[in-house]
Amino acid sequence: QVQLVESGGGLVQAGGSLRLSCAASGSIFSINAMGWYRPAPGQQRELVARITSGISTNYADSVKGRFTISRDNTKNTVYLQMNSLKPEDTAVYYCNAMVLAGDPGGPYRSLEAWGQGTLVTVSS
Repeated sequence: QVQLVESGGGLVQAGGSLRLSCAASGSIFSINAMGWYRPAPGQQRELVARITSGISTNYADSVKGRFTISRDNTKNTVYLQMNSLKPEDTAVYYCNAMVLAGDPGGPYRSLEAWGQGTLVTVSS
């Protein structure tokens, strides 16, 4: 199995910064895309930022220019640097990973893993 553990959430004033981390562990052969999501009106979760194994990134329009996603493949970890935070960024942020999982030598299977969420609260 695969586990994702997030950290870095907390309370910050508007205009401040936070850095979220998400570490993947378990029977991982490789990780394709990793990303961050948060709840949104009318949706279960909206994409905040996503990064592929090829380091291609995409962002929600609402966070472009303020948030930066990055990853360290040696640590199976994805980061979200959040700057110029706004009260509307307040949410539980969930880490997501598309993983090729299995024991050494295979067989491998594709699966989608989610973290337990980390709360970000931005005060005005």
